[in-house]
Amino acid sequence: MDSKSEFILRVEEIYKSYGVGEAKTQVLKSVSMKYEKGKMYTILGQSGSGKSTLINVLGGLDSVDKGKIFCGEHEITKMKPKELVKYRRENLGFIFQMYNLISNLTVRENIQVCEYLSDCPLKIDEIIEVLGLKEHQSKFPSQLSGGQQQRCAIGRALIKNPKVLLCDEPTGALDYKTSKNILVLLEKINRKYGTTILIITHNTAIKNMVHNVITLKDGIIYDNYENEEIIMAKDLEW
Repeated sequence: MDSKSEFILRVEEIYKSYGVGEAKTQVLKSVSMKYEKGKMYTILGQSGSGKSTLINVLGGLDSVDKGKIFCGEHEITKMKPKELVKYRRENLGFIFQMYNLISNLTVRENIQVCEYLSDCPLKIDEIIEVLGLKEHQSKFPSQLSGGQQQRCAIGRALIKNPKVLLCDEPTGALDYKTSKNILVLLEKINRKYGTTILIITHNTAIKNMVHNVITLKDGIIYDNYENEEIIMAKDLEW
């Protein structure tokens, strides 16, 4: 693809470090990549490889030392704090390993919290149906299993109708069966809504269900390739 407009996110030669002097650690080094609209990506790497830092700078949660990040034609690395809030609200949904649900709100209310952040949210009844939470929508987080809580967290991110879902170890705290159910759900969301999905994980099996695979090692892109054959999430084994 030649047109920049066909990529939802573009990263150009970014560097990121933490600390100063002898304690300074270079976390990302000359990282460049492109994320195409409507595709699923996985970012693999061991702890300390820079995966979570990459998600944070893509999400405008952290700054870079050098380089550029674009969402469409807008350079987010030049944005001021208020502009970054607007960027996240209008373009992104975040899914983390920890669910961060509001304990005194029901499933439906937890999802509705983010509905009001969007000018064109998805229909909440449709989201609850897609997530398989219809029978649980009046329950509180403490009454849910881990998988149900993660589904609720996904609904909260999805209701905004984001262009991109940034998922940081979305199955990290879940058992095998529940993890597969969450991956099947993410696959369904990608196909139904055309949402670009980035999944950060240490689970190498997940790479087989996505369109593109990126491997980070010591802050450098070690590998970046497109899958010739994609395995359905339900058929993954690890």
